[in-house]
Amino acid sequence: MEKTLYQIFKTFFKVGTLLLGGGYVILPLLQSELVEKRNWIDDNELCEYYALSQSIPGLIAANLSIFVGYKLRKIPGAIVAIIGIVLPAFVSIVIIARLMEEIIRLKFMQSIFWGVGIGVLILLFLAVKEMWKKSIVDKFTCWIFFITFILSAGFKAPPATIIILAIFIGIWIQYQKKIEGQE
Repeated sequence: MEKTLYQIFKTFFKVGTLLLGGGYVILPLLQSELVEKRNWIDDNELCEYYALSQSIPGLIAANLSIFVGYKLRKIPGAIVAIIGIVLPAFVSIVIIARLMEEIIRLKFMQSIFWGVGIGVLILLFLAVKEMWKKSIVDKFTCWIFFITFILSAGFKAPPATIIILAIFIGIWIQYQKKIEGQE
């Protein structure tokens, strides 16, 4: 069967269009398209590519399409295969986003989102209240809270930096307590 870049793109675009449900659904689709109909790869290769796709970061379908495309036509094949498999999802997201823009403008939907916003604030408050009980247990932890709050709210310090700083301070304090306990 012909292995032109157009055929590779068309095949993976078809699979990407039919792909609903993630990486586990792709196996029968690719088995049908690549092994049975086109005879581009065999069952063993498909299983190997599938296993490799699961073991590396990224979407299983995208990884698998890269492996198959590369086998068929090297780098150009891998490129058109990945474009073919992700293009349907990308187009769908763009269309849904456009529809959501129109839906959000409706007064009724704005009221719903306002209510949801209030609900989220209440849930955040309850989560903070629960974590406060478990985290602020003495004067030291209270000071850590106020310092990190000031860094975050007043100086707009990145949350990751604050968390890492708090971890190191906690480790340092525990180390100091351990040393004091040994003396």
